[in-house]
Amino acid sequence: MKKEELNLTQEWDKTFPKSDKVDHCKVTFVNRYGITLAADMYVPKKAEGKLPAIAVSGPFGAVKEQSSGLYAQTMAERGFLTIAFDPSFTGESGGFPRYMASPDINTEDFMAAVDFLSLNEKVDPDRIGILGICGWGGMALNTASLDTRIKATVASTMYDMTRVGAKGYFDSEDNEEARYKQREAMCTQRLEDLKAGEYKRAGGVVDPLPEDAPFFVKDYHDYYKTDRGYHARSLNSNEGWNVIGCESFVNQPILKYTNEIRSAVLLIHGEKAHSCYFSKDAYADMIKDSKYTDNKELFIISDAVHTDLYDGGEKDYIPFDKLQNFYEQYLQ
Repeated sequence: MKKEELNLTQEWDKTFPKSDKVDHCKVTFVNRYGITLAADMYVPKKAEGKLPAIAVSGPFGAVKEQSSGLYAQTMAERGFLTIAFDPSFTGESGGFPRYMASPDINTEDFMAAVDFLSLNEKVDPDRIGILGICGWGGMALNTASLDTRIKATVASTMYDMTRVGAKGYFDSEDNEEARYKQREAMCTQRLEDLKAGEYKRAGGVVDPLPEDAPFFVKDYHDYYKTDRGYHARSLNSNEGWNVIGCESFVNQPILKYTNEIRSAVLLIHGEKAHSCYFSKDAYADMIKDSKYTDNKELFIISDAVHTDLYDGGEKDYIPFDKLQNFYEQYLQ
């Protein structure tokens, strides 16, 4: 399949230090919409034979140089071949117009990553897992319910972007009138964009931070707008998605069939994360009326907040030992 020509940065420009325990290189692959995706591949040094592999992405509006790259590099240190990829229309990946999102295309991005790993000569195609962070945790669950090749899925500090899109934060706008107003505003914006000849951006994480900002906004600011996690290509760190970039999320619940996932799933979340209700509810729905509950787990981390699972926070909250044991068990 023909690939777009991408301009890939070759120097190390991550928000985390480079490990001397893995080999790193840039790779590309094409999804079924013809969009070329860019990824960082991490391979354990001196690895022999076919390896188990993990595809990583997220958070929603982040890039592979941030949290997903940290997860990927760390899991490679622990014996897995990994890739951290930029979703369609973002980061170094292709796709035009820029800064759009789609439940369908973004699920396909994960499946295309599984395609790439399945055909890689260093990978055992029967031992492939995925890992989604924040909004990509929801995408990972949707992918796991669709892609039977995936043997193990982790959703870390998960968001269901279609739920928050349709119902607002904490389901505070879960009513027909609120959804109608949102749809009406999006339709108006579509025409304004066409008249202007460009898409208006929604703005990333608010900056400067208002004194009365809710805690979860302060939490995001502490990661995306500081040296801790800022990256020049990150939408959340800069001008955000297009205003109409996530329009279809309002009408497309993505977790409908998660109780039919037969492969292993681990949801991890911080106890004090504003978003913890997403994982708790997703887990309950996943095991409800399901025949496949023995390999499903919800793991809550005491005291951790949402972005603590982006980079570990001040107390290294990311449970990498737990992740390693999970993947080793189900990617045998």
